[in-house]
Amino acid sequence: MADFRYRNDDPADEPAVTLDAFLEQAEAASVRIEAGEDVAALLPHLGRLKLIEVDFPRFRDGRGFSTARTLREAGYAGELKATGDVLVDLIFFMRRCGFDSFAPDTPLDPADVEAALSRWPEVYQPAADARAPIWALRHGATIGGHGG
Repeated sequence: MADFRYRNDDPADEPAVTLDAFLEQAEAASVRIEAGEDVAALLPHLGRLKLIEVDFPRFRDGRGFSTARTLREAGYAGELKATGDVLVDLIFFMRRCGFDSFAPDTPLDPADVEAALSRWPEVYQPAADARAPIWALRHGATIGGHGG
């Protein structure tokens, strides 16, 4: 299975633990969030986290998008990995929400992933990434992002 990573730093060197295990282990630096878990429990610990994996159990479950956006808006700058039922059709939107690596259950063609990420040269609204919306570009405004 091919993973896709869009960061320049070294990957985490330890496996992600469950949220409960993370909260009990002061030295843990990687955590896995399952659909429906309350990501707010991580907010006081963002500084020590190197990797947060967010599971997408099936493509109809969009809670991971909100999780990513919440983490980026709270200032998390480490690796944010989407795992599970990651579809090429959604990778563009996952990147906009703040995901910077992907570990899909079903292999994706790298050319399809790159095509999906470059399909739209302009965006219409601010998001967790640093891309300025087209209206801001037209009017010379700048929009800050939270991307990693």
